[in-house]
Amino acid sequence: MKKVIKVLFKCLLGFLLLLVIAGVCLKLAFNEDIPQGTPGAPADALAEKMLEAINHEEYLNAQKITWAFRDKNHYDWFPQENRVVVSWDDIEVNLLTQQNQNSSATKNGVFLAGDDLEDAIEYALKNFNNDSFWMVAPHKIMDPGTEREIIKEDAQEKLLVRYSSGGSTPGDVYVWKLDSNYRPQNYKMWVSIIPLDGIEAKWEDWEMTEAGFPMAMKKTVFGVEIPITEVSVQ
Repeated sequence: MKKVIKVLFKCLLGFLLLLVIAGVCLKLAFNEDIPQGTPGAPADALAEKMLEAINHEEYLNAQKITWAFRDKNHYDWFPQENRVVVSWDDIEVNLLTQQNQNSSATKNGVFLAGDDLEDAIEYALKNFNNDSFWMVAPHKIMDPGTEREIIKEDAQEKLLVRYSSGGSTPGDVYVWKLDSNYRPQNYKMWVSIIPLDGIEAKWEDWEMTEAGFPMAMKKTVFGVEIPITEVSVQ
């Protein structure tokens, strides 16, 4: 029995060592510094071209955007009402995006109060901020609290967007690569929730929505698709 325990212990140590080595290798491979660009009118002009390419005005008039993330968090977003219904497991939150404190939540149809209500609102808001970004990030490049720089890299102009305030993770930076029509192809990200710097996410399979603006239906990181399903836009 002792020999078995020793063998298992050695296997566990070996596995942990491999994880540490893999983590160090990834950190060394993805330790790219944030590129330095030029802020001002040229960067804003590039951002405007990007917004025009994805029919931003039509996006602003969307009535309802629905999706599921990881088949766990489900969203019915009503942008014109500044409201989103977030549901997971047996909880549903009617989240007011401009007045979070006035949101309500139920569990199995029974209204929550006190700490349970606060916890539900906090979970809904944090996940909505993250999960909606994977849906509509190209439309948020000129949000309040953003700063833009134009990057000249690989004989191409790219758009750096820094989120200096707002959301759940202020300070995040994204560098967008655009195609010849200024439609987004991918971005590299420097974000607080990922310990690796300069990770690339591809935005692909653009389809026109019922609301009149195109949306990338496939986003991948390291070739692995971000689990977004049940997409509907009106």
